[in-house]
Amino acid sequence: MSTFTDLTETTISRKEQYSGPLFTVHSDVVRLPNGNTSIREVVEHVDGVAVLPLDERNNVLTVTQYRYVFGKTLLEIPAGKLDPGEDPAAGALRELKEETGAVPDVFLPLGAILPAPGCYSEVLHLFLARGLHMEDQQLDPDEFLNVERIPFDEMVHRCMNGEIEDAKTVAAVLKAKLLLNL
Repeated sequence: MSTFTDLTETTISRKEQYSGPLFTVHSDVVRLPNGNTSIREVVEHVDGVAVLPLDERNNVLTVTQYRYVFGKTLLEIPAGKLDPGEDPAAGALRELKEETGAVPDVFLPLGAILPAPGCYSEVLHLFLARGLHMEDQQLDPDEFLNVERIPFDEMVHRCMNGEIEDAKTVAAVLKAKLLLNL
């Protein structure tokens, strides 16, 4: 078994492949820890936020929306991208209100996750919202989703049996399960 004291890969060159409003794609030639070279394809994506909103009966406010990349609808927790320079907590509160109309009394960080660190730069900040007050949704013009309340225990079950495939939802539900001992 090999052990390297320094696992850092050093960029030798970079070629931009695509640049758009949400992400940039580039190919890098890197020097590996053993001195050889390899290619790393990288998607530089804006950071995001996701919120696990729990009501007074321990139901989760979920959103179901069509995910074009996979050609199907997915059950998820409310989430979205951060605006440039936006604080993650402020962005998460904004997304929660926009998608569900919920405004919480209690708002706790659940940490951050790296959804696909092999090629994707996004950091996704997770939060737990409790003490929900309902106001009007404020969906974006290109946003179509259905809001549903699902018992927390059912969400845990669906995460564990693979019915919920969305990584941010699985991570937030399981983190909340441990945090709250529900």
